[in-house]
This record gives sequence, structure tokens and C-alpha cells, in this order.
Amino acid sequence: MRLLTLPHALLMALVLAMAVMATDSRAGSSQWRLSSYCPAGFALDEDKRCRLRSLYRSYSSLQNAGVGGLQTGLPPVRDGFTAQQIDLGRLLFFDPLLSADGSIACASCHNPELGFADGRGRSVGIGGQQVKRSAPGLWNVGLQQRFKWDGGAASLEQQMLGPLYAEDEMGNEPAQLLASLRGVPAYVHLFEQAFAEGPISLEQIYTAIAAFEASLISLNSRYDLYAHGFHEALTEPEIEGLNVFRSFVARCAECHTPPLFSNQQIAVLGTPEPAGLTLDIGAEGPSGDPSQRAGFKVPSLRNIALTAPYMHSGRFDSLRETVEFYTLGRGHAVPEGETLNLHWHIWEPKLTDAELDRLVDFLHSLTDESYKPQVPRAVPSGMTPVNNKFELVQENRE
Repeated sequence: MRLLTLPHALLMALVLAMAVMATDSRAGSSQWRLSSYCPAGFALDEDKRCRLRSLYRSYSSLQNAGVGGLQTGLPPVRDGFTAQQIDLGRLLFFDPLLSADGSIACASCHNPELGFADGRGRSVGIGGQQVKRSAPGLWNVGLQQRFKWDGGAASLEQQMLGPLYAEDEMGNEPAQLLASLRGVPAYVHLFEQAFAEGPISLEQIYTAIAAFEASLISLNSRYDLYAHGFHEALTEPEIEGLNVFRSFVARCAECHTPPLFSNQQIAVLGTPEPAGLTLDIGAEGPSGDPSQRAGFKVPSLRNIALTAPYMHSGRFDSLRETVEFYTLGRGHAVPEGETLNLHWHIWEPKLTDAELDRLVDFLHSLTDESYKPQVPRAVPSGMTPVNNKFELVQENRE
């Protein structure tokens, strides 16, 4: 049975009709204009496509760079979208029209003020339903090759099918999503601007949202200044933490490899679940491989100080708790009766309290929100944009 019952469907139709009326009464669809400028960190190429600009792109690959080498190249970058597609994706990302009952948007679980996570151990979908896992932060997802905590999606477009259509997340259906967007004249106009063809298609929706998410770039932290040669950018405690991070004792950098601070692999850590929850089988689900039971994708540590609580189910409230987990002994939190194929880096490094504190100091140096996008004051549906309380310096209209 679908979550959207007949009364809910009628309510949604009424809300949509009111939203369209509000949009048309406030401003005609032709008054909406998408930006022709690339987001910060990107520049137009000769084909009018936005390409990432970063000093890291001038460095060599990770090969022969040692453990966590500082001046190493980025993994393959997802770019080449138009400025209009990125801006359309921004509007969609904050518009609750994309959910079945108009109550939440992508930004409900990926809040730009919380590192594009939501500050919860387990996210909340429509109707207040608690989902299975936490919402990962989205910074630098355009540099990733696998998605979701269990690594079960191979592209941003494939990943978004989960939250859009899962009954406990946004609860929508493809046909309803299309009908909702096609029913808003302003969106019809904006999709024509972004894609130069109609009618609105599911592929266009997915492309626009992926374009916006891939534009969320964070590569200008104080750590990055240090990596590029300005060593005064880090404090002495932070440099000590970086040395622990890269050491052959802690081995943090072998999985959280700079500059993305993730090797994008699946790792079985034996992380404890919150009280009352059974073991999450993780990557064993999509892969069917028992050796990946309770395995999860190694997350990027970029902006990690903004996205507490930590791990797939928010088991640890602080970075200090999280780093301490790795020094308490191999398999110490594996539930009784479970035999897990723990990653070989999970052992007992016996780091001191001071070394753990320095690690936390270093992780805070990875914070960079200098390219944080603006939350729209209004969206074409006429609904209230999620997170619209944050101050903006420009509007999306002429």
C-alpha cells in the first residue's frame, strides 16, 4: 500500500493549485530567470559549460604520492553542466513540491547550515517517519563515484531515486512528480531555459538536481592553504594532528585519502549501533556479498566538524568519541554472534588522549563553506522554500 491515501492526494492537489495561483498572482512564469553565471569555483568553457577550477587539478594523481600526500590530484570531477541547469537544480533542491505531501524538500535532510546534513542520527521523512540511516553531507559529492552509505548507487541520479520515492522519505511517485512540476507554469518555463526542449521529463529533473549537488565544492579550507604551501595556515596543534592522521600508526589517511579525504571504498569497521537497533547489514544488502556485511562507504571528512552525529546511524555525538572508537581495539563493538570481515586497518593503535585531541584539532581545519550556495527566498511552486529563513544577498528573479 502506498503511503499517499486518497485524502492526502486530494490535499496535495489543493496545495498545488493554491501554489500555482500564488505563483501566477505574484509574478508571471516569464519573470523567472535562471542564472547564466557558474557557481563560485567554476568557470564557463568555450561550450558554455561550467568547469571546476582548483589548484588541485594541476597536481598529479595519487599514484606514488605516499600515504595521504598533500599535493595530489583530485579524483574524476563531475562537471560540465550549464549554469542554468545548476540554478534550476538549486530551486528544486529547496522546493517541498518534490515530496508527496508538500511537507519536505531535499534540503530538509541536507541543510546547508549543517554541512548539508541534518544533525540527526537518523533522518526524518514525510509524516515524521524515522528512516534507517543518517543523511550524509553533500559537500564534494561531485568528486565521488559511489553513493549512499552502503555504496549501492553508482551516480547522483541513481542515488536520488531512493529519497524521492521511498515511502519513509519523500514518498513521491514518478507520475505525480512529473504532474506536479508540469502543473507549475514557472517550472515549465525554467525547464525550457535549462534544457531547451520539453515537456519536463524525469531525466531532466534528475539532471538538474545532480548539477546543483555536483556544484557543492569545498576545497578552500585552512588545510588546503597548508597543502598548497602556506604552512602558517595551520596551528601547531593542527599540524601535530595532521602528522598523527598521516602516520603509519593511526593510518587514517589510507582510507581518508586527501584531497577528497576518502578512498571511496567500502570498509567494515564493526561500528556499534545505537541502543535498541539491530545490526545494519550495510553493503551486504546491495552487493549480496557476505564479506561486506556491516560495511559502509568511507565518507569524506571535508566539513566533518559540521555534520555531527557521526557514523551511518549517528552512534557518536562528537568527533572525539568517533576517533576514540578506532583505538579501543579491533572488533570491540561487534555484537555477540556476529562474525564480521573487519577492515585490516581496524586494529589497536593505542593512541594517547593527547594524540586523539590533536586529531580532532586537525579535523576542524577541514571546514570550508566559502562556496556555500544561496537559499532561494522563493521557489516557482509558490510554497515556502525549506531553510528560507537564512539571509540572502540576491534574489533569483529579475
